[in-house]
Amino acid sequence: MNLVEAWGGNAFGWFFANIIESFYNFGYAVTHPGQWLAWVPYINQDLQTPEIKQSLMRFIYYGTSIELFFVLLMIFLIVTLIGLISNGFMWACVRTLEGFANKVGRFFAWAGLLMVLQQILIIFMQRVFAVAEISIGFGLNFTQDVSWWSEELKLYNAMIVCLCATYTFVQGGHVRVDLVYSVVSYRTKRVIDMVGSMIFMIPAAMITWLYGWFFLWRSLVVPNPSASDSLDQLLNKARALRWNIETIGFSPNGFNAYFLFKILLITFTLMVVLQAIAFFYRSYLELKEGPASEGRFLDKDVLGDPTAERAAQIH
Repeated sequence: MNLVEAWGGNAFGWFFANIIESFYNFGYAVTHPGQWLAWVPYINQDLQTPEIKQSLMRFIYYGTSIELFFVLLMIFLIVTLIGLISNGFMWACVRTLEGFANKVGRFFAWAGLLMVLQQILIIFMQRVFAVAEISIGFGLNFTQDVSWWSEELKLYNAMIVCLCATYTFVQGGHVRVDLVYSVVSYRTKRVIDMVGSMIFMIPAAMITWLYGWFFLWRSLVVPNPSASDSLDQLLNKARALRWNIETIGFSPNGFNAYFLFKILLITFTLMVVLQAIAFFYRSYLELKEGPASEGRFLDKDVLGDPTAERAAQIH
């Protein structure tokens, strides 16, 4: 009997037993990567052996498992404890997480320009030359129907929405209604930010992850895994497991890689969780250090003349 089963009748006991057991689960996952990652080299080929198939099913199962939740919670608690002892370490976490959001967002923001240029190309080739297909490439051409390129524009839009959301949050670009927030004190604002990041941002992202995880895998493999399946049930299904990547488009010659949208959904939720943690840490540090630390190390984009902007901030 493990610790969780031993304390199953007590909510607090169950919680702390899972926290304690998470150390073992984390250690086992790190020291036995083949148990859940043996399938990675076979992404572009058949899953050949029962061990490889079972490793993929374990990966799918543990992606939304209680075990994973408590491992991540354990890591968060340890990092937070170190940060409470050393504010410099917590600021480093804030800068790293916000820097990651900024770099990803700034890179994928170029998808907007790519989307516009591709739309212009489609209109020009379709209206002027009346072509049915467009080929792009150097040496090895990639040829698809015009309708494929037209529907593929949705992918660029999804990239901007999913991968630039946390960047926009860091930059303060999201629309917000401040009927209460705008009139409360500095310290109250920081408390609202801390509570909001933990009570609203992370739970919302977790719910999206729970739905999106199996939504993704049902479009990649058969037999279809289900959120209600136990690990043993999934391992039994692994006997017939094979890749079955969804390639059905909305039109006969349309874009046929809609599983990419599901990957973006999962990536979006992960980035939101990371940004919620960064926002929680920043709010705590600004609460502790006072108004002088507001916006500290915040890497915000500056439009126009950077020198004039900095001068205006100083005055």
